[in-house]
Amino acid sequence: MDINFKSLVTWAVSLIGVALALQAIYVAIVGGWDITYGRSWILCGAVIIALLGNSLADRATGSRHPVLSKAPLWLLWTIDLILIAIFVYGTLKFIEIQILIEETIFEYDPKDIAIAFAAVIVLLEATRRLFGLPIVIIAALGILYCLYGQYLPGFLHHSGFTLNRSMQTIWYSFQGVFGLPMGVVLQVVLIFVVFGVILESTGASDALIRASVALTGKTRGGPAHSAVVASAVFGSMSGSVTANVVGTGSFTIPMIKRRGFSPAMAGGVEAAASTGGQIVPPVMGAAAFLMADLTGEAYTTICIAALIPALFYYGSLFASISIQAGADGIEPVPESERPPLNRKDLIACLMFIIPIATIVFVLVMGRSPALAGFWAIVAAVILGAFNKRNRENPAVIWETLKKAGRSCAWIIVAVGCIGVILGVLNLTGLGISFASVVAEFSEFSLLAALMTTALAALVLGMGMPTLPAYLIIILVLGPVMQRLGAELLATHMFVFYFGVLSAITPPVAIGAFAAAPIANAHPFTTAAIAVRLALVGFIIPFIFVYEPSLLLVGTFDPVSFLRVTICLSLAIWLINTALIGYERQLLGKPERLLRGLAGAGLLIQIPTLQIAFLVIGLSLITFGTIRSRRKLPG
Repeated sequence: MDINFKSLVTWAVSLIGVALALQAIYVAIVGGWDITYGRSWILCGAVIIALLGNSLADRATGSRHPVLSKAPLWLLWTIDLILIAIFVYGTLKFIEIQILIEETIFEYDPKDIAIAFAAVIVLLEATRRLFGLPIVIIAALGILYCLYGQYLPGFLHHSGFTLNRSMQTIWYSFQGVFGLPMGVVLQVVLIFVVFGVILESTGASDALIRASVALTGKTRGGPAHSAVVASAVFGSMSGSVTANVVGTGSFTIPMIKRRGFSPAMAGGVEAAASTGGQIVPPVMGAAAFLMADLTGEAYTTICIAALIPALFYYGSLFASISIQAGADGIEPVPESERPPLNRKDLIACLMFIIPIATIVFVLVMGRSPALAGFWAIVAAVILGAFNKRNRENPAVIWETLKKAGRSCAWIIVAVGCIGVILGVLNLTGLGISFASVVAEFSEFSLLAALMTTALAALVLGMGMPTLPAYLIIILVLGPVMQRLGAELLATHMFVFYFGVLSAITPPVAIGAFAAAPIANAHPFTTAAIAVRLALVGFIIPFIFVYEPSLLLVGTFDPVSFLRVTICLSLAIWLINTALIGYERQLLGKPERLLRGLAGAGLLIQIPTLQIAFLVIGLSLITFGTIRSRRKLPG
């Protein structure tokens, strides 16, 4: 009986997942659903997947929880089904009331408010099962703040709102759960989530890894460099750090270890490379389209702005890996051991090149991002049909759509929970109050505001998908940065970068925790190495806020761009050699300290200081080169 019911639940979850994936494709083709029906039903489907796919009964199996472990399975299933029934009823009530509001003057009764409150509680429970407590606690505190904020001092004080008024905004309006973020996800983001999963299923990731290994075989870093290339490309399309780490890392991490790198280094390389995939244009894990929508900038402008910072991020990764390989005495892979890039591999590379080119082409032609995602899926499916394994196993279509639907559900539930927070901000004006306090606390110092924003993005992004974390921070702190002089696009890029980097930042570091088991390394050691490798990613956002020329759009000064590029390139090399303690030979502590100080000095955006540190840095590198050639002691 239990087995049959479990099978029924599995089928239900699969069916809803496939429906979510197919509706993403449908929306991309026809342009969207009715705002009321579309946003409500996709959230309803996602919540059902979250509750049944992570059911209490499944969690009770092998659990040491004093209640779950002893509760009968039928009771646990009943609780989940009751939660689903509440949410479905709440969704129907939302639709009913929206129709009535359009037709007549509507007054809410206590039953409507109770249903809305219960539905919000179920949404928070679904979020907890997928992402844990942090974001749920923030949302719950937000609701309590609506109800009791009149008793709080200072900027937190407001006039007070009843549960009736709170639920009207959070649940029954388009300023809360069903607000703009949910609309953007439905219209733009989901199609690229589906695209990333389909591309992985066609075998494109395997072709990408083979090509990366062949192209980077001559470098000292070898397989570590191939992981960087593969993860950059695949991560841009998948939008999921965990999926990227597991998808490419299961192949690249063992290769990196075999070349002589430590397990923690192997995991750190993969985590840092996979995390950075989301800052790589043209897809950027679908963030480019969301950012274009929020800023009002053209998609091509977002891609151009993201290009140079992404090149610096991965250039720094390459440099750091090469320096570490030298310190560990690792030599390039012998030519006899390098897999040749044959004609078959070159053809296989088209499986990811053509879909990406399709996205760019459709967007350049002036069509919508969603339609570009659809045609990229068409291209990926056609190319995937040439894969014999796919032709012999038609069930891969169903499995791919299931996986895509589940990935969509994670994003939708997270954005729904953020909608609760958004409703609180809209109702209470907390965002404006908080922005004013941050500006006052920073004493009109842009640097202080940037550091506050970076910390908030890192904390809120821990364990969450990047897009929801980006949305929360940009809505609350974005206006502060702009008021203090940061340009609009630089502000959005700054917040997005730190939302991305939260995936490797302890204590959560979801990217490092995904890589560590594959590498058989300690998660925190892996995270520490990933942060060191990705250090430039934490620095670049500050630079392009102060020097927007680095983004190549808006206020562009060729002289400033050249100065920043030269100084940043040299700083990356000096800081990496200082941290690792190697450049052609081991470096002594005094020289490492000097290199670190010179590298840090080059990051200060004061031209006269940069010239001085440029001379010091070049002198240190020249001295090191001469010393290594003469084999003088370090």
